Amino acid sequence: MHQGSCLCGKIIFQIESEPVAVSNCHCNMCQKQHGAAFATYARFKRSQVNYLSGEDKLAVYQSSDNVQRKFCAGCGANIEWGYCSGEYAIWVAMALGLFDTKLVPETVKELHKDTQVSWWKSASEIT
Repeated sequence: MHQGSCLCGKIIFQIESEPVAVSNCHCNMCQKQHGAAFATYARFKRSQVNYLSGEDKLAVYQSSDNVQRKFCAGCGANIEWGYCSGEYAIWVAMALGLFDTKLVPETVKELHKDTQVSWWKSASEIT
C-alpha cells in the first residue's frame, strides 16, 4: 500500500497496489505542467486510488479532448492525469514525486523522447 500528499498537505491519497508502469514523460504538456524537463508518473487502476482527504481541493484542467489533469487548488502540486472516457479511462497516472511511502519501480519507461529538452542529460550520460 502506498500513500502520498500534495505540498500543502491538504490532499492525501492512498493506493492499494503497486503501479503497472512508471514513466518519464518528455511531452510538451508534461514539461509545461511540471515546469521541468519531464514528468514522472506511476500508473494505477483508478479504482485502487482513494483520496483520504482533500478530494474537493482538486482543480481540473482539460488539457485535450479526452484528457484531464488534476492539481491542488491550494499549492498547485500536480496530482494526476487520466483519460475521461474510452478503454483507458480505468487508468490514472499519479505524479511520483507526491509519494510519501517508498516506491521502487523495476523499470522506468521514457516516453516522447522526440520532444525531450536539449539541456537535460540522464545520470548515465553525465561523466
